[in-house]
Amino acid sequence: MAILDSKGRLFGKFNVLDIGAGLVILLVIFGIFFFPGSTGSIAQVGTKTVPIEVDLIVRGLNVRDPEQLYSQGFKKGGKTNVIIRNQPHGKIDIKSIQTLPRTVLVPQPDGTVKELPDPKSNSFSTDMLLTLEGKAQITENGPVLGNSKVKIGMPFELEGFNYNFNASVIDVRIKDKS
Repeated sequence: MAILDSKGRLFGKFNVLDIGAGLVILLVIFGIFFFPGSTGSIAQVGTKTVPIEVDLIVRGLNVRDPEQLYSQGFKKGGKTNVIIRNQPHGKIDIKSIQTLPRTVLVPQPDGTVKELPDPKSNSFSTDMLLTLEGKAQITENGPVLGNSKVKIGMPFELEGFNYNFNASVIDVRIKDKS
């Protein structure tokens, strides 16, 4: 009896193509489970969690009474819900809120420019500088809050009982645990 017959069967029982396909399937399964690669979730096991501060700027927030906004939950020491890239992160602490004055650049007769308070400022428009603090995982690509990377220029959506508005990240500071 020949090892390979005229129909391509091994010992007259097994088709060589079927054996090859079975070996390829077994190798793929072995590769998936034993060599998964470096891809995966952003929150890898070897990352460390550290406190971070994120500075946000809010330009032109239309609100009738900013003091009412601050008194109903949006205040220093409070918490706000953060949504990053349409992914809810959860509550994060508000470290500080600073209302920024509305100003205009005014050219002077000597050619210099001065920044002066805007005399025709819209009384319903507010600019703010916010500092939020939370815990982020540090990866090789930077800090990750929830499942989203935090980088300068990213929009954050802040949401609470009586507000929902966007702000832009202008600074990210990683705090040491020591």
